[in-house]
Amino acid sequence: MRADRLVAALLILQSRGRVTAAELARELETSVATARRDLEALSAAGIPVYPQPGRGGGWALVGGARTDLTGLSATEARALFLLAGPAAVSDPAKSALRKLVRALPHTFRADAEAAATATTIDPTRWGERDRPRPPLVDLLQTAVIARRKVRLNYTNGAKQQTERLVDPWGLVDKDDIWYLIAGTPAGQRTFRLDRIADAAPTDQPAQRPDDFTLAEAWQHIVGEVEQKRSRTWATVLIDPRYVPILRGHFGRHCHTDPQPHADGRARVRLGAPTPRDIARNLAGWGTTVDVVEPESVQSELARIGAELTARYEG
Repeated sequence: MRADRLVAALLILQSRGRVTAAELARELETSVATARRDLEALSAAGIPVYPQPGRGGGWALVGGARTDLTGLSATEARALFLLAGPAAVSDPAKSALRKLVRALPHTFRADAEAAATATTIDPTRWGERDRPRPPLVDLLQTAVIARRKVRLNYTNGAKQQTERLVDPWGLVDKDDIWYLIAGTPAGQRTFRLDRIADAAPTDQPAQRPDDFTLAEAWQHIVGEVEQKRSRTWATVLIDPRYVPILRGHFGRHCHTDPQPHADGRARVRLGAPTPRDIARNLAGWGTTVDVVEPESVQSELARIGAELTARYEG
């Protein structure tokens, strides 16, 4: 797109001060004539870009003109490329990263390039195959950016399939599961991408609240989900050395009392959706863990124990 080239040309001019049309053409992978027209367009738009004829001439950005990009501090530039580098897996993203490096002040470039390759992201757990990015992500991202309604063929948790016309507001990747946050006639809703059988963008403009912030909306959703996941709480006693293992199983729904039990064991509060969910996680611990309350969790453990005894005794 021409707008992309014009921005890239301006950034290159700012970082170098002077450039010839031939040099710009090589950078942007265009013809010399196209590069010259882009430079003339920048000048016609009021940006102080002027041709300088003669030996050592070219096009120069004069008058101290700047873009905000080179106003980055060294720390900000490193932080930007630490984030952008691992995410640049596609060819367009890598190309954009190279252009950003060229647009930085010369003294920042070495650190920025090093930061871009300092880390990598491997979302696949040990023993798993690579999980491909859902094909709907690009389509929905485009709809979010273009603010166009999308028609979804969606299957909810109750296995009911419906067709929805939604206003896409944003996408979230949580532990390699993608979610679409969208506006519907019933208000804000969250859709799992792996439950979307089909999505078709439309030409209808999408509406998004002026005060909508994707990060804040997602944090609110996470809070609601986590609250549902911890409707039952149990108090258990366990050797303090095993508390980290419990925390690994229950995550944020594991709270250790700062005051230990009289016998030295740790007093821990564990949360889950139902008593059965807690009992299933604790059954394998046997008598290593002592459930103080509630009775519902104790009953579930007794039931599991009785089932195992009936199955395997003798």
